[in-house]
Amino acid sequence: MPTAEEQISDQRLLKGARARAAIARHAADVASAEGLTGLSLGRLATDLGVSKSGVATLFGTKEKLQLAAIESAREVFIQHVIVPALSRDKGMPRLRALIDNWFAYIAEPVLPGGCFRVQSATEFDSRPGPVRDALAADRADWFALLEKEIRRAQDQGHLTGHDAHALAFQLDAIVAAANTAAQMGEDSALTTARGIVDALIGANA
Repeated sequence: MPTAEEQISDQRLLKGARARAAIARHAADVASAEGLTGLSLGRLATDLGVSKSGVATLFGTKEKLQLAAIESAREVFIQHVIVPALSRDKGMPRLRALIDNWFAYIAEPVLPGGCFRVQSATEFDSRPGPVRDALAADRADWFALLEKEIRRAQDQGHLTGHDAHALAFQLDAIVAAANTAAQMGEDSALTTARGIVDALIGANA
């Protein structure tokens, strides 16, 4: 059995982990709408009604806060877009589910600014450093997943006239553009984008 001191230590660690997760999620919310550069330890402390020193203890620097926001947003995307698609058959059904789930994620944004990946990629695409590296790694993982399901679909006899990487690039670009247009108030953005996707991979895929 753990000692009383060990129990207290475990409780403190758990409390700290929960606080860190809550702050990181709020950071992702803020950054999705205002950008990662707009994050600050003081801003989040004020928003959440906690001390700036407490936030600083958990994250240390603005850069570490930005990285935590990226990871939190990534987890949100995985849970809403990727995980539900994994129940579908590999190949074309799963590819279609991934795209449909991403459209749904944009249509009813989980984060205030819509798709975090689209927002942050353009903000840091020309800024070398750990934040850009984290965003690039996340983008690479997403492309790898799309390409994998496209290749599986091709093995099943679908999409055989396409280069897998080029098609993944097109699908990503179309939905990303739909996110930007939707955030700008273009009512037809998602319908237009869905039509383009249907023309690429089939409406009943």
